[in-house]
Amino acid sequence: MTGRIFAIASGKGGVGKTWLAITLSHALARAGRRVLLFDGDLGLANVDIQLGLTPAADLAAVVAGRVALRDAVVRIGGFHILPGHSGSGTLASLAPAALEQLLAALRAAPAYDTIVLDLAAGLDRPVRRMAAFADRLFVVATDEPTSLTDAYAVLKLHAADARTRNTAIVVNAAATRAAGERTYQTLARACETFLGHTPPCLGIVRRDDHVRDAIRRQTLLLERHPNCPAAADVEALAVSMDARG
Repeated sequence: MTGRIFAIASGKGGVGKTWLAITLSHALARAGRRVLLFDGDLGLANVDIQLGLTPAADLAAVVAGRVALRDAVVRIGGFHILPGHSGSGTLASLAPAALEQLLAALRAAPAYDTIVLDLAAGLDRPVRRMAAFADRLFVVATDEPTSLTDAYAVLKLHAADARTRNTAIVVNAAATRAAGERTYQTLARACETFLGHTPPCLGIVRRDDHVRDAIRRQTLLLERHPNCPAAADVEALAVSMDARG
């Protein structure tokens, strides 16, 4: 049985959620974890695109029963990826029973002690279900007003679930650590005022041109630029994830 399942969510696209899921998975694998990154953006998947992968099978084949989950994974950087399926509305509207069967297969996967779910942006039913399924939910935000508004919407949606005490905020693309802390405090104040609790800050990832370079070249940041500021920040996130369980 899988040890822990982490879901990475955002209210809107363009905040670096998928890049963060990839890089966190890589950092956890470098720390000795047996990691599966699940591309849960059902219908608009792009983990494989960011890494320049051309998988022989993907999530659609698993859902259709053509291949087993273990036979659809791709290995890169010491961790495994279950690629999603781009351009298909069928997975975005996956039947509840099929989604539950898929999640059960993930939970029972014996080869991994950590699974990272890269969720789609937004609040659709499959996204909400996968977020609730995870042991911990990390909501990614930047300092852009629309990102803050949409991140709060995600936090509000899960506020009624007692497991949201296992929800945390990650600030991405912060100009400085101090700026990232201000972004977090903006979200934290809204949560405390209107939701009655304050999700902790898991960490802050600084804005770094090395990230853009790695994405452009479809490579892993921790391999291409292992000593850059963003790499250090993500590795600190991985340590914090382990420490908080």
